[in-house]
Amino acid sequence: MHGRNPGIASRLLERLRGKPVVWGASAVQEARVRSIERFGEDLRPLSDRTLHRRARALLTRARGGESSPDAAACETFALVREAASRLLSMRPFDVQVLAGLVMCEGNLAEMATGEGKTLAAVAPVSVHALSGRGAHVLTFNDYLARRDAEWMGPVYEFLGLTVGVVQEEMTVEERRRAYAADVTYATAKEVGFDHLRGQLANDPAEIVQRPFHYGLVDEADSILIDEARVPLVIAGQLEASLDSVGGFAALARELRPGTHFAMDENGRNVNLTNAGIDFVEQRLGVTDLLAIDQVETMTRINAALHARALLKRDVDYLVRGGRIELIDEFTGRVVEDRHLPDGLQAAVEAKEGVAPGSAGTILGSITLQHLLGYYEKLAGMTATAYTACDELKEFYGMTTVVIPPNVPSIRIDHPDRLFATTHDKHKALVEEIVDVQRSRRPLLVGTAGVGESERLAADLHKAGVTCRVLNARNDAEEATIVAGAGAPDAVTISTNMAGRGTDIRLGGAAREHHDQVTALGGLYVIGTNRHESRRIDNQLRGRSGRQGDPGSTRFFVSLEDPLLERFDLLGRIPAAFHPGPDSSKTGGDEIDHPVVLGELERTQRIVEGQNLDIRRTLTKYSEMVEQQRLQLQQRRDRVLDGDGSGFLAARSERYARLAGRHGAGLLSRVERDLTLALIDRTWRDHLAFATELRDSIHLRTVARLDPLAEFQKEIIEEFSSLPLRLDAEIIETFEKAGIGPEGIDLDKIGLRAPSSTWTYIVSDDPFRDQLFSKLGGTAMGIGIVANFPIVAMWAIYKKWFAGKKRG
Repeated sequence: MHGRNPGIASRLLERLRGKPVVWGASAVQEARVRSIERFGEDLRPLSDRTLHRRARALLTRARGGESSPDAAACETFALVREAASRLLSMRPFDVQVLAGLVMCEGNLAEMATGEGKTLAAVAPVSVHALSGRGAHVLTFNDYLARRDAEWMGPVYEFLGLTVGVVQEEMTVEERRRAYAADVTYATAKEVGFDHLRGQLANDPAEIVQRPFHYGLVDEADSILIDEARVPLVIAGQLEASLDSVGGFAALARELRPGTHFAMDENGRNVNLTNAGIDFVEQRLGVTDLLAIDQVETMTRINAALHARALLKRDVDYLVRGGRIELIDEFTGRVVEDRHLPDGLQAAVEAKEGVAPGSAGTILGSITLQHLLGYYEKLAGMTATAYTACDELKEFYGMTTVVIPPNVPSIRIDHPDRLFATTHDKHKALVEEIVDVQRSRRPLLVGTAGVGESERLAADLHKAGVTCRVLNARNDAEEATIVAGAGAPDAVTISTNMAGRGTDIRLGGAAREHHDQVTALGGLYVIGTNRHESRRIDNQLRGRSGRQGDPGSTRFFVSLEDPLLERFDLLGRIPAAFHPGPDSSKTGGDEIDHPVVLGELERTQRIVEGQNLDIRRTLTKYSEMVEQQRLQLQQRRDRVLDGDGSGFLAARSERYARLAGRHGAGLLSRVERDLTLALIDRTWRDHLAFATELRDSIHLRTVARLDPLAEFQKEIIEEFSSLPLRLDAEIIETFEKAGIGPEGIDLDKIGLRAPSSTWTYIVSDDPFRDQLFSKLGGTAMGIGIVANFPIVAMWAIYKKWFAGKKRG
């Protein structure tokens, strides 16, 4: 398959370069597969009751410490294989067993779409769940967690293992039971949010999770790479709203492109021009917009300008139900509870005239990359890991093993069709769809966003083609649309929603027309744009040609597409190959030459490399803060467990007097409650300091200093004094606080935790690329969570050092 199966020479070169990818089974793994098969031959004639007793005996030995997971692996795999065959009528193929062994070892199995990852995961999860320490299967969404737990549950239960599933709407007690199970299915974000809540617990009974033992990540490249740097946030304590946001949005609408603001060469950043600064100063009655005391004003006008110029309705977000809903660029789906950084979120809400959402103080935050680092052993599975194997090895220590399909793929991946203009591409695209639809062959067309999918559907309707549209606006109809997408005559227009995890059955939901569609060539998949990541393109391709079915794919691309225009593909190819009616090389406005098409492939590799550099830099900035969080959390955990008592008794005469009056037990609880509250406030303040430092540290480049080294130096210096300051504050607060028979009144001293908290995900993409393009590889990551002072400070820097001079 395209992008997945390089030739022998390429594999040899990969091996010489030390690329962390393995194709197929090693000799050791092949021997283990044969050993599992021999175990299975012994199990096959056993009755269900005898097989069940055999499984319980294995569990008893494992819980008694009589066998290690490795020693029990072959027998467990064989038992899972036999139980799945009897209970689910699904006997894992040898390649699924191989994938399970790869994941059992803590590596990543790349399995072609439709090859049965869900079933392949059961054996390695069972092996690690035998110890009773728990195993987590991290899925892509709540629906898959519930479906897979129910679907595979009978096999686990046959082995004597309990199964739990975590869902967003669950209560604390329901979550605790789910995590106490031997096997827990959940989304990575729910595990992360429960972890954050546990870090703020004031009573051990509020913690629902056990220590993380084994984690298996489904759709691993999405979670481990695309979502890895996205911060999960828990917030509380409402702040005052920004009443002036609407005024800045109105002002941004008055600015004229080209006169008052200009886009950068990649179309990823927008800045006020000198004329724009003058215009804003006049409208706001400000003498000097670039003065230090106008940083907040500059921040808000930049946020409003970014919301107007860079974030597109029906591409980056929807307006639905009176609120802004962000669309994930990788999946095309609305992401629940995802926010832009607060200033930009408010600016988009003002731009669209919707009521502002909640703002608040960040109480805790963690990225999925750091969360997943808590697992003693981590493994993964996906259909598209090969192009990201270096990153998976670098950040998670996983080797990518490409598992051969059970039935070889016969899908045909046609070369891209490249056009000079979007208009020419769209015209050819409609002609292709009309022509193919006449044969009754089903088509799936993947588009770049909601708006494009609806425009294409409208044009097809005018051309007499009946189609169905699947996008974030009508996601409630997803199951129905997908069920019919493989039927004869079906034309389905979709965003990335029809990519990852979508199973399109040839012939329709019941496959009643399977043979007819097979004879027509199977599902034809068309992509209307190339994405920044080849993995996303390959996910779309993977909807066709599943499990040995026929199929074909093709991408239609134009030089005016955002990716190619942003990275100036036209400027990187020789003039002889530029489009035009006089060019014999191009054949008119369709460009068909290997030099040009090769540059298209190279563009994606360049972008992937840039994005990897960004993630590397973001990791370097966040790693120090994460280590500091762990240190402070260790102290908090000791206090929560009752190991921190005695600190005040040794340092305060008042403690002894109050203990004699109210009892040692009450004073111990007072010390715990006070210490926990002050630790939480101290960490919130430190997070705020770290954010402010990140937002301004890039200006050190003006003095030829390394921003990363400066950030690390200052964050270490700030944190080094934190323990002593915290100790002093605990003593000082205790001496002044009112303490009675009921304990300490935290409300009166301003330390009561918020009565309610909420969680959300911060999307930092809008600023990630501008930081890279403007500041270069060394300093590109200084806006890790991408708050807005950096935008204002960068504009000020440009103005002071590169723009017009003020007297």
